[in-house]
Amino acid sequence: MTTLPFPLAPDPDDYSLEAGRKLFAGPSEFVKGVVAMDGLPTPDRLEVCFAGRSNVGKSSLINALTGTKGLARASNTPGRTQEINFFTQGPELYLVDLPGYGFANAPVKVVEKWQRLLKRYLSGRQTLRRAFLLVDSRHGIKPVDDEIMKLLDTSAVTFQCVMTKADKVKVKDRESVLSQVRNALSKHPAAFPEIILTSSEKGDGIATLRSTIAHLE
Repeated sequence: MTTLPFPLAPDPDDYSLEAGRKLFAGPSEFVKGVVAMDGLPTPDRLEVCFAGRSNVGKSSLINALTGTKGLARASNTPGRTQEINFFTQGPELYLVDLPGYGFANAPVKVVEKWQRLLKRYLSGRQTLRRAFLLVDSRHGIKPVDDEIMKLLDTSAVTFQCVMTKADKVKVKDRESVLSQVRNALSKHPAAFPEIILTSSEKGDGIATLRSTIAHLE
C-alpha cells in the first residue's frame, strides 16, 4: 500500500477532541491590530497565525474555529486590511490573523511595507508555534502562495496547509486539487506533513483544527 505524502489529517480521538473543545470553549476577544513590530503584544503565551490569499475564507475560518460570529471581519476590499490582528483564545493562546495577500489594488509601497513587517514577525516571534496556510479547495496553490511558503521556509516556521471551502468542491474534483497541493508542499521543508480539510459553512474539519492547535507546545 502506497502512503500518500501529505495525507489528510485523521479525525481526532476522544481525548484530542475534548482538548480542542476545552481550549476553544474559553472566550475569544480582539486585542489589537499591529502595523509595526513595536506594537506587538507581550509574548506571554503560545500563538498560531493564519495566512492566506485574499478571499480564501480566513475570517470565516477564524470565526468558525472560535465559535464567535463576527470576531474576525472580512474587508469588502481584498487586501485593504494591512494589520496583523491579534485575538486571545482564553488565557493560553493568541490567534493571529495575517493580512490577506495576493491583492492587486494595494500600492506597491504598502505591499513592500507589509512584506517587511511579515518577515520580521515570522522570524522574530519566539512564541509562534505554527502557521496555518489557508488554500481554497477550488483553486489549489497559486504562485503567490509559493512566495509565502518560501518565506516560512526561510523563517524556520512550521506551517500546515488548511484547505478551505471544501463543501464547494465535488469529491471527484477534490483529488486533482489535493494532488496539486501535495506536489507544491513537497518542495517546502517547513511544511507539516498533514493537510486539514475544512468547511467553515458546514463545520467540517473544525474539530480537527482545534485539536491540532490544542496539542501544540
